[in-house]
Amino acid sequence: MRRFLSFNDFFKEYFGGKTVKLSLDGGFSCPNRDGRLSNTGCIFCSDEGSGEFAGSKSLIIEEQIESQKKFLKNKWKAENYIAYFQNFTNTYGDLDDLKRIYDQVAARDDIRGISIATRCDCLDDEKIEYLKEISEKKTLWLELGMQTVNEDTIKLINRGYSHKLFDDTINKLKNANILFLIHAIFGLPYEDQRDFEKTVNYIKDIAPFGVKFHNLYILKDSPIYNLYKNKNFKILSREEYVDLILRALDRIDDKTVVHRITGDPPKSKLYEPKWCADKLSVISEIDKALKESNKKIFSQDEIIKIVHYWKDKDRVFYQPS
Repeated sequence: MRRFLSFNDFFKEYFGGKTVKLSLDGGFSCPNRDGRLSNTGCIFCSDEGSGEFAGSKSLIIEEQIESQKKFLKNKWKAENYIAYFQNFTNTYGDLDDLKRIYDQVAARDDIRGISIATRCDCLDDEKIEYLKEISEKKTLWLELGMQTVNEDTIKLINRGYSHKLFDDTINKLKNANILFLIHAIFGLPYEDQRDFEKTVNYIKDIAPFGVKFHNLYILKDSPIYNLYKNKNFKILSREEYVDLILRALDRIDDKTVVHRITGDPPKSKLYEPKWCADKLSVISEIDKALKESNKKIFSQDEIIKIVHYWKDKDRVFYQPS
């Protein structure tokens, strides 16, 4: 058991066994890349749209699922699978395109949940209603790349829409009873401790289903690579990042599931910081610091209570065979 509500501990109870994500490529693009908003994307995003570990888009979704299950079989003895549409913007397209992909996945008995990475400016009322319909049949949540609440930083990283739009969309998802997860990046250019605190406070206040914390890292094929080489803004040290994570874990709502506590860059493309290439070592250091701070361990009873809270929200109940 960890000293925060981890993905592994939560979903082991939620689905009744080891649960893993199958990273899939739905073949979607992004309005921040195809010219609708810009051609470059968010400045930290790679050529793969932050989906370096997703299945091959040369395969149809059914083939990607089987390929990913086979790939992960020896690494994890999983009993439950989540279809994770990871790269680019997976609600960017016509509603018929979404239905063509998600209806078939939702109908599969071997898929217990669906996780969809997308943008708040690609979630109109019609799509939200469709996602609500799926969520009433199959556990579903959206992964939203907020990164920060600082409007100046949002413009600098070329996210393409305001925090107000993000917040308005969050309220729509809450009203539709659709679960969502928020991504936040610590160490964005020119941000300081006050910016980190405002971002974490926002996450605490809205109490999302899940959160992913990342450190900013520079990939050689991303637009931020040239910005970093020319401006040479400060990159967080490992010690600074661990301290920020400890503060964040201490402040977020206890019911928020922590899906990630550090970045996981492709090592061949990583430029800086070198320390984040060893993900397991960073996680180990965070765990050690939490233990030294005597932060409480989530008991099994506490996890069960939180699981029931989210199942009531989700309306999908696991029935043991």
